[in-house]
Amino acid sequence: MTQWTRRAVLKSSSLAVGASLLPPAVAAGHPASQDRKLIHLNLNENAFGPSPRVAQAIQSELSHVSRYTDEGAARAFAEQIAAYERVSVDQIVLGEILGALGLYLGSKGGPGGEFVYSTPGYLALIDAASHAGGVGVPVPLNAEYKNDLPALAARVNSKTRALYLINPHNPTGTVNDDASFKHFLGGVSQRAPVIVDEAYLEYTQEFETRSAVSLVREGANILVFRTFDKIYGLAGLPIGYSIVPKELGNALRKQGIGDAESLGRLNIAAASAALADRIHVSKVRSAIATERKKWVSVLEDLGLSNTDSHANFIFFDAGRPQELVADAMRDHGIVIGRSFAPYANWSRITIGQPAENRAAQQGLRAFISKRNH
Repeated sequence: MTQWTRRAVLKSSSLAVGASLLPPAVAAGHPASQDRKLIHLNLNENAFGPSPRVAQAIQSELSHVSRYTDEGAARAFAEQIAAYERVSVDQIVLGEILGALGLYLGSKGGPGGEFVYSTPGYLALIDAASHAGGVGVPVPLNAEYKNDLPALAARVNSKTRALYLINPHNPTGTVNDDASFKHFLGGVSQRAPVIVDEAYLEYTQEFETRSAVSLVREGANILVFRTFDKIYGLAGLPIGYSIVPKELGNALRKQGIGDAESLGRLNIAAASAALADRIHVSKVRSAIATERKKWVSVLEDLGLSNTDSHANFIFFDAGRPQELVADAMRDHGIVIGRSFAPYANWSRITIGQPAENRAAQQGLRAFISKRNH
């Protein structure tokens, strides 16, 4: 298995108003580093920053930062989420729980349980399950770089502990056809639990209708994971939540998963404020869509094959090993995403602010021009 990923470790402007309330490095989406001249377009962070309400919420909590998060605050946050998702509050489990969920499911029933997933992909849950004896069962993406639903269904058997899917997928950004995906989920969830990671789904215009939460409301054996790291702009205060069947929610809480003290007072305050500002989320979605179209135009102009991404990143075939592309882009001050086997010539670049994207596009043009000569 691969090493623990960033989210697993964390747990075991076109929007000038929001950016103006944050330190410059935060507003620009740059992590603290010794070389602040680099533009980081590698971790799919939201370059436009969180809602301006977030800074206000954090400020109001600073005088209480010496105190642990109380159950009342966590409960109120869970109730806010439950109202937003239109489920009962006991179906909400707070936290970035993919790692803990993998450990729980991997250990349940003893070693040898299988976890079916699309590859390449984000492996926090799969890696965690392996530490408890779980066995990953990778299934390649289809010809459209999407979850291969028939192939995934064919790998589910009596040993399957869970099926893990990302929609939109990472690193391709593709989404499965909604009707086909829902039909698939409804059928396969009768054979094994299904975990749908919707970390990037809120970047799509059809977020509410595409979400698998509708099936959870109907009682399906499905868990839907969301994070505030992405469109809400809270990667520096990581927190997420899952919408789950009631029985699973009770079982996870008995394991201490989602307990108030593990969440962080500032994280809850920030996420609650972010969730309440739907206008800001809409603005971020629109800004990313605009910049994504520009990126696709550049890729097409350069004759580079690319996926139909619906997320805040693009994924394309540069015709050269990803490591060469990454080195060339870094020479232009741009840090891009890692490689994703078996797509050795494909690169993933996070969509940044307009000026950042222009700089990255210039760097890519220079690389392609040099490659062609």
